[in-house]
Amino acid sequence: MITNTEKLHSGLNNQKETSQPKKRMHPAVKSLRNHWELYLLILPPVLYLLIFKYIPMGGVTIAFKNFNVVQGIWGSPWVGFKHFEAFFASPNFMLLMKNTIGISFYSLLAGFPVPILLALALNEIRTGFFKKSVQMVTYAPHFISTVVMVSIIILMLSPHVGVVERIMTFFGLPSTNFMGLPQYFKSIYVWSGVWQEMGYASIIYIAALASVDPALYEAARIDGASRFRKIIHIDIPALIPISTILLILSLGNVMGVGFEKIYLMQNPLNVSASEVISTYVYKVGLLGANFSFSSAVGLFNSVINLILLLIVNYIARKISETSLW
Repeated sequence: MITNTEKLHSGLNNQKETSQPKKRMHPAVKSLRNHWELYLLILPPVLYLLIFKYIPMGGVTIAFKNFNVVQGIWGSPWVGFKHFEAFFASPNFMLLMKNTIGISFYSLLAGFPVPILLALALNEIRTGFFKKSVQMVTYAPHFISTVVMVSIIILMLSPHVGVVERIMTFFGLPSTNFMGLPQYFKSIYVWSGVWQEMGYASIIYIAALASVDPALYEAARIDGASRFRKIIHIDIPALIPISTILLILSLGNVMGVGFEKIYLMQNPLNVSASEVISTYVYKVGLLGANFSFSSAVGLFNSVINLILLLIVNYIARKISETSLW
């Protein structure tokens, strides 16, 4: 039997337990327990960034060393900024900078407005079948691989059997080897890229236009506004925030001209216009086995991109309310 003393002690213990506040769960742990499915969903891309982007950053130190495969990264001797000085003093430095910046700004000036214009045009189309057909035709080239795309370009511009050659011959124009003339390389590279990517790039603008309140269009129609006025006063203001963000990201990647397409289009005749930093790093670093020098060039390229990104984001934040941070 339970005595009165035991009951008293039991009651006091229960009172102490109830009087003690429960331990509050940390907000991060609580969020993890409540939304573990979402965290599991973002785990693969986070691991990808850590494994393939952040951890390899330790290898940047070979840009300041005379890397030797036998001695390894940490055993190789330090040489400071020797490789950077060699790159700046190289006779190819000005050519590489000129081609890289020239192709980047040409691509930006030609390729940035086209998806916006395409999205505005598609937004004005009321026929569903025609609109979907145009979207499919302009969207499909994005899925053509770079190798196939370059093969198409070379075949079309071939001086003997190309379609362009046959058209020029039909109109009595002289035969021209477009892929062998440096002055045509940038235009071929840029406009083929615009054709291939304009449909895919317009998707985000079409989505932004789809989120516009229909009441604005109805009010503009009642006020007698033309289609052009609707585009100027409704559509374009709706596209300005997302356009600003994409423009900042594009300007922050001015020095990052793609390697694969340029390298495949490159030949000894147009190398003076097609040699950019990425192809130069490949030739010197991988083919020439000069890993320290190529790492220094790549690091210089990345630092310039970072500085441009910070400057453009600062200007955008001062001019407008839209910026990356």
